[in-house]
Amino acid sequence: MTSRTGFFLLAAALVLVSLLCVGEGVQLVATGKPLGIGLGVCAFVIPPIGIWFLRQTVRFGRASEQLARELEAEGGLPVDELRRTSGGRIDRASADEVFARRKTEAEASPHDWRAFFRLAVAYADAGDTPRARKAMQHAIKLHSTTTETRSTA
Repeated sequence: MTSRTGFFLLAAALVLVSLLCVGEGVQLVATGKPLGIGLGVCAFVIPPIGIWFLRQTVRFGRASEQLARELEAEGGLPVDELRRTSGGRIDRASADEVFARRKTEAEASPHDWRAFFRLAVAYADAGDTPRARKAMQHAIKLHSTTTETRSTA
């Protein structure tokens, strides 16, 4: 299953669960009991939160893809230079070496979104998904700032 297929299945599940939540919330509020009304109101709050998370995920994915396409057009995508085990998994020491290089590159160019994009890929290869996401968010922020600066100049 591709990540897009998985995303659309999860988005459909979110919509279904949201509809069920709202339906149950209506029924709970209709009981007229304080506890039922409280739980019903909570059931109304859950779908907007889920939809907000879905929206943020879509925006993050689109922005990441845009950066990847731009970097690919420039010929600056990171090359897969990682050693792999016989089972095909990334060798941890190899990932740590590449990560150290990418981190040094990002520290040397703190305003270059390309360096932070490559750092995010290195974090992901090293298995540190939360830091990979933060580095990618920083790259996106730097890219949007760079784009705004170019458009106003």
